[in-house]
Amino acid sequence: MPRRLSVVRPVVAALLTLPVLAACSSGHGSASAPVTAASSSPSPASPASASAPIATPSASASVVHPTTEAAPGTPPMKVRDAFAVLQATYNDSCGTPGNCSYFLNRLLDNLDDLDNAMKASSEGTAHFSRPLAWISHLHTVLGGDFSFTNLDKHQSLLVTTRDEINTWMQSYPEDYR
Repeated sequence: MPRRLSVVRPVVAALLTLPVLAACSSGHGSASAPVTAASSSPSPASPASASAPIATPSASASVVHPTTEAAPGTPPMKVRDAFAVLQATYNDSCGTPGNCSYFLNRLLDNLDDLDNAMKASSEGTAHFSRPLAWISHLHTVLGGDFSFTNLDKHQSLLVTTRDEINTWMQSYPEDYR
């Protein structure tokens, strides 16, 4: 019997650890939206929580697009790398059937990554004041609504913001080469 327990204990320990690991690696998060028991998936025993209202940010709150956070200890993306990823959206559009939602979300994610990279750059935010202002304006217009309907409604602004940043960056090649 002692031999069986020595086999069962590691298996039980592994099974108890899996939900914790899954919770740590699944989904998106942001500093402004901590994951709590109330925001996790409802259990079958609590159907009332499935209809709980979703909180919306107030007009005075700083709105942050829910991007995936970097792993702890990972340095911020460099501006040149974030800009290169953003430039890759030039070959993509809403013109391809079934691609519009992916494209608009990708464009918003790429703009947010560039925004974060510019804010973390050693050049300082003053150097990137115009692109940061364009991205901030985009977030103000979106008003915290990152649904496909709202992104589609503001598709022109998303693309224009990308294009303005591209033109601006071309004037500062030292930032992306």
